[in-house]
Amino acid sequence: MSLAVIHTRAQLGIEAPPVAVEVHLSGGLPSMSIVGLPETAVKESRERVRSALINAGFDFPQRRVTINLAPADLPKEGGRYDLAIAIGILSASGQLKGWKASTTVEVIGELALSGDIRPVRGILPAAVAAGRIGRSLVVARENADEAVMAEGTEIFAASHLLELVAHLTRQQPLAAVVAGECTERVHSVPDLADVKGQLQARRALEVAAAGGHNLLFSGPPGSGKSMLASRLPSLLPPLDVAQRLEVAAIASVSGQSVAPACAGVRPFRSPHHTASAIALVGGGSHPRPGEISLAHQGVLFLDELPEFPRRVLEVLREPLETGEILISRAARQTRYPARFQLIAAMNPCPCGYHDDGSDRCICTPDQIRRYQMKISGPLLDRIDLQLQVPALPVETLLQSATAGESSAAVRQRVIIALERQLERQGCMNRELSGAELEQVCRLDSATEALLVRVMQQSQLSARGCHRLLRVARTLADLAGQADVGREQLLEALAFRGLAGGGWC
Repeated sequence: MSLAVIHTRAQLGIEAPPVAVEVHLSGGLPSMSIVGLPETAVKESRERVRSALINAGFDFPQRRVTINLAPADLPKEGGRYDLAIAIGILSASGQLKGWKASTTVEVIGELALSGDIRPVRGILPAAVAAGRIGRSLVVARENADEAVMAEGTEIFAASHLLELVAHLTRQQPLAAVVAGECTERVHSVPDLADVKGQLQARRALEVAAAGGHNLLFSGPPGSGKSMLASRLPSLLPPLDVAQRLEVAAIASVSGQSVAPACAGVRPFRSPHHTASAIALVGGGSHPRPGEISLAHQGVLFLDELPEFPRRVLEVLREPLETGEILISRAARQTRYPARFQLIAAMNPCPCGYHDDGSDRCICTPDQIRRYQMKISGPLLDRIDLQLQVPALPVETLLQSATAGESSAAVRQRVIIALERQLERQGCMNRELSGAELEQVCRLDSATEALLVRVMQQSQLSARGCHRLLRVARTLADLAGQADVGREQLLEALAFRGLAGGGWC
């Protein structure tokens, strides 16, 4: 038969739409053409496939070879179609004795000129999609550990084209890859016990972890802002099964290791302040995930926040609300998840020593105002906890090390608070909508009157009010209380930077 159809998968964001590789041999001058919106790397597969087939001992048909990558309106990129094209040519030319093109198996991989099968990016989403419709998947041996994370999908791994041919023709079938535990060692996370003093900042970290709230530390250089922020991942519970697949899928399409996600470790991303808007949110001619997507289900730490260009910071506003980023191009749109927890740190002025109790600050009031105005009001409005971190006294720094409360102890309280939230409303407090807040954050008359005074005197926006209530709800969950009381609201006000307003 001169026509063969082999099934494979494209990559579109973290999705893997199906692609049918149709190979047709016809009369005419020997040639090979590929249609179906192939980009340059796909077109170059003609030479890779030709050399791989010849070096593996097969005959390359001296006929007119037409290859269609369907659907024709889906852009195709990369070398992931090489293996399917090679198998299609062998099948259409009758060189796979005893095998007919099957609809129950998919193949993905790039071919070397020698016939070796090389790994490609984005294997995990393809494995999940193949298993969803009951198909098995053949991948490069280097991709096997990643693909097997898709439970319920039968995975076969081959290192050479000849191995795959022997498997398809049942001369030497491959054994299905068996899922095993992640053996790669993941680096240890810094412990909160290393932090001296800063009791209020430690409390803010606990509240942020328990409710998934965004947090901003402001203070002079050396006060421990970065040290505190790096301890937040140690307070978060490990990823559950669904979250591991999401995080691993993003790492897969980015070409990064999926081992940390496999081990349940939440991402911690800390881009430099010279990062561009595209590096932060994703993009490019072929859209790739940015830092906010790589931090999905984890922490995005922005140190020296005012040093980031304002236009770069403004792109965070929408994903902070929606939990996803939509990258639009003329031909298509790509959607990436971006439900991250923002932790930021900044100095109060250019020199860093404004209002630290000393006379070291050399900044003028106008310089301080311009520096702080680099962060827009709408962005600040989306940060639930805004805390001043003072410099520690010399006596505290030099005192003998006494281990404070460890991350493990705090994490236990965080997990209990999260369980209360999931049992009550099915989501974290940061995800509560306005209607849900009315149900789970009912206030008594005195506490409600206090909230009204706060909104009137501080000109708090509706979004700021909702975020204030979400923090108060988290504080009540940490205290094991069913209702939000005056004490929780006052502490939430203090974390919002509204303490000392005469609310008591």
